[in-house]
Amino acid sequence: MSELRINILDASRAINGTLHGFLADSIIAGLAAEPETIEELEDAMIRFTKPANKKGHLARFSSGVNEEPWDAGIIFVDLAARVFAAESSYSILLPEGEVQYHNGRELTEVWLPYRIPRDWLLLDSVAEYKAVVDQRRAERAAVQPLDSRSVLYVAILEFIATECRAARKSNKEDPVAEIHAKWLMTPRDDLRGLPPREILLMKREDIDYDMQWREMHWSRLKEPAPCLKKESHAYRFAGFGTHEIVIYYDLVRMLIENCWERMREGQEISIPGKIARLEQVKTEWLDSPDPEHGGKSPSCLIECERIRLPWLSSEDDFPYDDDCPLCQDLAKEKFGPGFWHLDGCNMDDDFAFSFCRTREEWEEERDELI
Repeated sequence: MSELRINILDASRAINGTLHGFLADSIIAGLAAEPETIEELEDAMIRFTKPANKKGHLARFSSGVNEEPWDAGIIFVDLAARVFAAESSYSILLPEGEVQYHNGRELTEVWLPYRIPRDWLLLDSVAEYKAVVDQRRAERAAVQPLDSRSVLYVAILEFIATECRAARKSNKEDPVAEIHAKWLMTPRDDLRGLPPREILLMKREDIDYDMQWREMHWSRLKEPAPCLKKESHAYRFAGFGTHEIVIYYDLVRMLIENCWERMREGQEISIPGKIARLEQVKTEWLDSPDPEHGGKSPSCLIECERIRLPWLSSEDDFPYDDDCPLCQDLAKEKFGPGFWHLDGCNMDDDFAFSFCRTREEWEEERDELI
């Protein structure tokens, strides 16, 4: 018994068909890519199981829902409700784990890790699914996707200009860190009452895990996993991983310092004029190659994380020592590609700039270091 009845639903349609159990495992693993449509789910499955032909895994599925179990059981994958329900003698529902990679011809000996976002609900019966699906769908449909980058990268300019002018009128000596923290900690109506800091950290853990598992995919298969398509929901409304959070910190700090320095020089420019100049400074900084980042621009590095493409380090980045036996052994083994990361080590040591979700968590971490 190895085949399952699969029902897949998104906000606009439903399809059903039968698949081998290992493909059902690829479906749950593919939820790590945050698909919202059936097409996006099929794209995500390819990361774990290559299709045998160009038509894809779901080409033979029929329209609608079929509640009749088949062989090893039945599965419901409701993308609109973010509910995965299974009555299966083959698959075990786990929010994270490993699935066996299929190369389009056969199952290989390679196992690939996954971790699905925390807002997915995993159930072990169809009855439970039916009991919660309507409410889950209604709750998600009531909350429209938020394009937070239009605020964090645009509204920030007026905030900086206004706060720097206010700081100058108050004769402050060095308000840069204070203005930065205020921006991060102040709730905003255009962010649905949340402060920018909470928006930045909201999906950090999920994205960091997915980036880590994609690195392992690259290492084990010697090729990168398929990236998110730019028209996908997960790309267009992407959360922020550690890499973009660190780059955003550097960008905001640079913009505040730049604006404040001109204020200190006594330059009288209107707020609209300051915003226009800061926009130019921001664009130039984001698009300029950075030697410390392998010649890549900050905007390129942000884009890599948004499409879930790990940053591949060059051989020059490897700290090789001719006199080190371990380094020599590693060079001989050729374990695979190395990857490059940002960790925020140069960010200010204050709760506002930390990766902790609560001040209590931050204080606990500080106590452990003492």
